[in-house]
Amino acid sequence: MSEFMYFFKAGFFHVLDWEAYDHILFFIVLTVAYNFNDWKRVLTLVTLFTLGHTASLFLAAYDIVSVNSKLIEFLIPITIFITALFNVITAKNSTKQDKIGILYAVTVFFGLIHGLGFSRYFDLISTMGEYKALSILEFALGIEISQIIVVVIVLVLGFIVQTFFRFSKRDWILVISSIVIGMVIPMIISNRIW
Repeated sequence: MSEFMYFFKAGFFHVLDWEAYDHILFFIVLTVAYNFNDWKRVLTLVTLFTLGHTASLFLAAYDIVSVNSKLIEFLIPITIFITALFNVITAKNSTKQDKIGILYAVTVFFGLIHGLGFSRYFDLISTMGEYKALSILEFALGIEISQIIVVVIVLVLGFIVQTFFRFSKRDWILVISSIVIGMVIPMIISNRIW
């Protein structure tokens, strides 16, 4: 049980780490265009991201894939930037119904990238565990729960801002996505690979 809690907490606080808030920014821009009526779609996106993240951890933990950490550290803020930019471009079409298949695929791909970014650290902590595969699943459960917490907070804030402060959904999407773009550009510059 203590080993389960160790890996669950590691996954949980991997997302909710204020020092490395890239996951939080990603889930803010992934969720900002939705409301509580879209909970199934949002939960699907969160789970797809976790599956991609977990798959890349498996691949890296079992030495199937080797990654250039500088490239991955550059690509992580790029994924956030692309998602936020997608929101800005499609803010008028708040349903995004026609692009949902692309969004699902991109979310899995971005999960793979984010997971690869964490693979070296996971490799270090997983030496403490007896079963690497089980440790990855415990870690993934922690990630999933913390991501759902971030999503619920974003949905609640969106509801409050749109209901009580009378922001339009379009303005909410544009403001939050633009703030995230402003936060992620320095990350891209500081992690550049050239």
